[in-house]
Amino acid sequence: MNFIKTNIEGVLIIEPKIFEDDRGYFFESYNEQEFIENGISARFVQDNQSKSSYGVIRGLHCQLGEHAQAKLVRVLQGTVLDVAVDTRRNSPTFGQYITVELSEENKRQLFIPRNFLHGFRSLARLLSYPTNVIISTVRNLNLPFDMMIRKSV
Repeated sequence: MNFIKTNIEGVLIIEPKIFEDDRGYFFESYNEQEFIENGISARFVQDNQSKSSYGVIRGLHCQLGEHAQAKLVRVLQGTVLDVAVDTRRNSPTFGQYITVELSEENKRQLFIPRNFLHGFRSLARLLSYPTNVIISTVRNLNLPFDMMIRKSV
């Protein structure tokens, strides 16, 4: 796997080594030892799958406090424009964001550390994201997309 650092500490783009022939392809999407060697020590305990219609925008969301989650986002079918916003108060990149196109063709994954807002615009049908903390419905923050537009104007 190729681990690509971004301009935000801890956010990594992961490109798998793909083994392809006339039968199809194979790749490792996760290897604990390689992840640890590249600074990702999150232990994933829940695997989520999301299906969205074309053009849907999933607003920025995160889990709060002890329920804050690290995520490993991967598209299984189609394409998404994925967004991660740094909400770590003491971070030099607080408030900054990164966008990455993830697709079934490029097979890239995006590792998002704890304490980041996450959202995406779906050009896809299906994506998967394991997390290192079970989702909490009590400590959850969702920012609707139309709220983000009003704030930016």
